[in-house]
Amino acid sequence: REMGASGSKKAEGAAPAEGGSQCPVMKKKAPEAGGDVCPVKYKNPNMYNVYGQKLDPSNMMPATAQQMPSPGQKEALPTKRVVSGIAKGGADSTWVYPSEQMFYNSLKKKGKGDNVDEKSVQMMVAIHNNMNERTWRELLEWEKLHCKQCNDPRLLRFIGMPDDISPKARLRMLGGQQAPFDRHDWVVDRCGTEVRYIIDYYHDDSMPAGTEAPRQHDLDAKTQIWVDVRPALDSPSALWDRVKMTYMGAAGQKPEAPKDWPSPMPETRGELGPAG
Repeated sequence: REMGASGSKKAEGAAPAEGGSQCPVMKKKAPEAGGDVCPVKYKNPNMYNVYGQKLDPSNMMPATAQQMPSPGQKEALPTKRVVSGIAKGGADSTWVYPSEQMFYNSLKKKGKGDNVDEKSVQMMVAIHNNMNERTWRELLEWEKLHCKQCNDPRLLRFIGMPDDISPKARLRMLGGQQAPFDRHDWVVDRCGTEVRYIIDYYHDDSMPAGTEAPRQHDLDAKTQIWVDVRPALDSPSALWDRVKMTYMGAAGQKPEAPKDWPSPMPETRGELGPAG
């Protein structure tokens, strides 16, 4: 379960052949509606890796090859990974960020690592992780509009699309404003409904710049990056959400949700920390 700067790997396991020597499985009778049975929390059956490919939960292979140094690498980089605060679709856990070594390997694979000094990777990873946490918090502001429908929105998969300028970004550029340096499309599992979000990332030199690596969950970190998050116009509901948020913004209002929404994530239980 991994999360990177962009992109979206693994084949699904084959189902056992019928008529084998396996023991028969007894199916429990479904409880009748209206009984005293507690409702079961929805869980998406699909899991994806950072490359947007389905994973076989019974055969999840660690990406050891991605932890090996790249050809020509001068200095060793840490391979320790960090757990995010972003709920992962299809799992009772959160996404895991790539290690510094994995991040560096990804840059080399994309042809963007030739001029990258290994000593700068730590700062790059810190900014990357902080940026994703801020993106998720911005996205949850939109999901608050549906808090009564779903109390546990989760990021199911995502893909980096830096060369595909969004319509909104293109309009901004026609108005003389800068182009985003990156774009992501995130697909959120809204308790069974898949909702696509478009995220444009902008660099702004006019914003204050910090001199130290940002902390992962510091939403006020001075990174000179601002994020434009909104639902893709894939449905009338998404369009209505945009209309409501525009009106609320003009009125100085924000969406509201219960204090216990969304369902508590690991960091609120004091479990956030290194991941293998």
